[in-house]
Amino acid sequence: MSIENNSLYFKRHIFFCLNERKNNEACCAQHNPQAAFDHCKAQVKALGLAGPQGVRVNKAGCLDRCAGGPVAVVYPEGVWYTYVDQTDIDEIVESHLKNGQIVQRLVTPENMGR
Repeated sequence: MSIENNSLYFKRHIFFCLNERKNNEACCAQHNPQAAFDHCKAQVKALGLAGPQGVRVNKAGCLDRCAGGPVAVVYPEGVWYTYVDQTDIDEIVESHLKNGQIVQRLVTPENMGR
């Protein structure tokens, strides 16, 4: 069974890793992902993108890409992003979440894992 993009409840879904590891191991929480999550959520709402048939912004536990952190992933495309600041988040929102264009300069390298 295939799912057409127009039959999805949300057109796009972005998950921000907020995981915190013990023993000072590399993790997304070391980069204040809560601020990025909050900013993304506010931008999505301000642009009228939030809600059914639009965009959903969610927190996530460990997404297992710690070495590339902080990371977020956009579905249904499955595009992983490494971001640095609010400007990066703004670009992801405008280019990918709103217009469907992948922000190549922020894509997390495929081999970047834990």
